[in-house]
Amino acid sequence: MEKSRQTNIAAIVKNYGGRLFDFIRGRVNTNEDAEDILQDVWYQANHIVDIDSINSISGWLYRVARNRLTDKYRKKKEFLFTGEEGWIDFLASQGDSPESRQFKELFWEELMSALDELPENQRQVFIWNELEDMTLREIADKTGENIKTIISRKGYAVKHLRNRLADLYNELNTF
Repeated sequence: MEKSRQTNIAAIVKNYGGRLFDFIRGRVNTNEDAEDILQDVWYQANHIVDIDSINSISGWLYRVARNRLTDKYRKKKEFLFTGEEGWIDFLASQGDSPESRQFKELFWEELMSALDELPENQRQVFIWNELEDMTLREIADKTGENIKTIISRKGYAVKHLRNRLADLYNELNTF
């Protein structure tokens, strides 16, 4: 019976692996992040007691993947609006409707435009920390700068981005 179960899991991985990876990859920054989330999905699938009892394995896999994506973004410690629902949480929760895709495109255009207004050292610290998941300590080590300098640069960048994107943030709260 265990061999039959493993055969079922292997078939599921084979049938859905590529499409599920593409789905996840379109919602994260790196292939590594997508692989980690996909691994979590396979781990959860492997621990279902009765996998044959699931009516739609495809729907179940995509729901688990969406939940893992949401979990990942909720773990972000700070992204523009500390203490409030952040952009990442909002964007991750919006699904894939034409309206949400349009809003996401607008957000990323506005964010990139606002980042371009920053001095290079502030922009780079923000990008490394928030978009590439480097710690502030790693950035300090990489640049040879004092950690307090890196923290200050990040703070200035966040302050500018909060001010610059405030109207867009207020607009999203009217959705």
